[in-house]
Amino acid sequence: MELHQENVHAQQLMLLVEQLMERSGLTVDQLDAVAVSSGPGSYTGLRIGVSIAKGLAFAHDIPLIGVDTLKALAKRVQPFLIGDAHIVSMLDARRMEVYVAVYDKDLKVIRPLSPQVIEEGNPYLDLLEMGPVYFLGDGVGKLFHLLEHPRSMILDLLPSAEAIGYLAFEKFVNKDFEDLAYFEPNYLKDFRVISAKKNLLLS
Repeated sequence: MELHQENVHAQQLMLLVEQLMERSGLTVDQLDAVAVSSGPGSYTGLRIGVSIAKGLAFAHDIPLIGVDTLKALAKRVQPFLIGDAHIVSMLDARRMEVYVAVYDKDLKVIRPLSPQVIEEGNPYLDLLEMGPVYFLGDGVGKLFHLLEHPRSMILDLLPSAEAIGYLAFEKFVNKDFEDLAYFEPNYLKDFRVISAKKNLLLS
């Protein structure tokens, strides 16, 4: 079940969990693990999601699985890739920044997750020279004017619980679980401080 609305985690998330269990005919006691997006993303959304996931895992003594949000976003397009394609997952980080990670067709990390300041020029020309590049996520809109290229594939895709599930199952099979006591989402708090070229307040 998915609900694409902003600022509704606190009111809706547990209701969605209850409705999902009812529709599937399962109880929480029958679960083998709980998976949750580990970020990056909205501070409040991540905090609420992880708190509920940890609470369910602790109460029912089952493993917790954390899944990188940008990798899950890339997973959505992976089945459709042809040749030496790359995937650029982008999430809006507010102001003039985006969270970005680059993957190859096997979801191997080519450029690790980092905040990126939006500047002039296409920062992915080296990848585009090698083959098609798929750009997806709500951060793409900020760079849309910079990404024009014959090999740019810009997709209107957002993070999905289904993709989180696929990656979580892989981790479950490999017993790649989080430490329930110490697990925290990746908020990416430490941004680089960038001096503006021109102080608009003084113009």
